[in-house]
Amino acid sequence: MGRAFVAGLAVLAALTGCTVQTPDGEGKRRSPVHIELPSDTPAPDGTPARGGDASSAAPAPDDDKPSAAPAPPRVLWSRGDTGRDVRELQARLRQVAWLFEGPTGTYGEQTERAVSGFQGKRGLPRTGKTDAVTWQRLVRMTREPGRWDLYLMGGQQADPPDARCRSGRVLCIDKTSRTLRWMIDGRTVSTMAVRFGSRGTPTREGVFSVYWKSRDHVSTLYDSPMPYAMFFSGGQAVHFSADFAARGYAGGSHGCVNVRDEQAIAELFVQVRNGDKVVVSW
Repeated sequence: MGRAFVAGLAVLAALTGCTVQTPDGEGKRRSPVHIELPSDTPAPDGTPARGGDASSAAPAPDDDKPSAAPAPPRVLWSRGDTGRDVRELQARLRQVAWLFEGPTGTYGEQTERAVSGFQGKRGLPRTGKTDAVTWQRLVRMTREPGRWDLYLMGGQQADPPDARCRSGRVLCIDKTSRTLRWMIDGRTVSTMAVRFGSRGTPTREGVFSVYWKSRDHVSTLYDSPMPYAMFFSGGQAVHFSADFAARGYAGGSHGCVNVRDEQAIAELFVQVRNGDKVVVSW
């Protein structure tokens, strides 16, 4: 019967995760049951149980720590900036009908308002400043502006004057840079943007002279006003054009040299005399 009892106790120990202890080397009998704690059970003092791996106990993530906010996109241009890049921005805004003036090359109130409207339409923050994200979106929607898209209303720097303009009193007109220089004895007095005839009615090139001035002239051929007209070749004259002032290089003349700045040509009209030289060149 004693053997049967011991065998039953061993079976019970195996089923409960316990081991039966035999007497120690000194013949003293220890507790018949020794319970082994699981390796992941902490000891009373808070240290991992024997056999446990302290490094495997990863600390709980700190869910209360806020994540860093993404940096705002870099601002490329904003109100007050000037230059060729601003001209391109304005030319592209014109293509998508958010801007109707210029390009002027100056980031003013109208440009700021146009950028803000463009941003709001596309779900971007309406800052009115052209940041990298706004610029990339605009570039994807538009084409590369050409030279005269950038200078639609004038503002192109004048090329060096033709050699024939370097003496005397001369209206020095350059078709390449689309500018008119008023020069006296090689010195430039004033410069202004000009527009020329269309392909069917080109402005003639060569050396001419002013033969007639007409302050409030109206064309008898086209029934259109030609204020401050200074005729130099047949019916072709230098004069103010309201159409050029409104549309820029989107239009053209019937052969005349158009000026869009009314104040500038009004002052020029007073200074120019009949007989002054006119040079039209590329």
